[in-house]
Amino acid sequence: MTCWHWEGEDLILQVRTVPRAARDRLGDPAEARLKVYITTPPVDGKANRHLVKFLARQFRAAPSRVHIERGQTSRDKRLRIEAPGRLPPGFAPLDA
Repeated sequence: MTCWHWEGEDLILQVRTVPRAARDRLGDPAEARLKVYITTPPVDGKANRHLVKFLARQFRAAPSRVHIERGQTSRDKRLRIEAPGRLPPGFAPLDA
């Protein structure tokens, strides 16, 4: 089971955030939850805002097209990326 699937043109991600990381980066998308390492601490919603901006850059989508659907106050989140412009390595279909 992977951490992502498509709903029409939208990409749905199951994410586990790791705040206060040394650098921003994506983990292995083949896991049940994608670990997203972010440098921001989880204070006053700063980590969520940073997560949205980071994922928007990774998937070439406007930050307004990245939505946290579940888990605003949890490390485990469900996110929707509306029509991403690209898929980072590891997200492409195996037959592509």
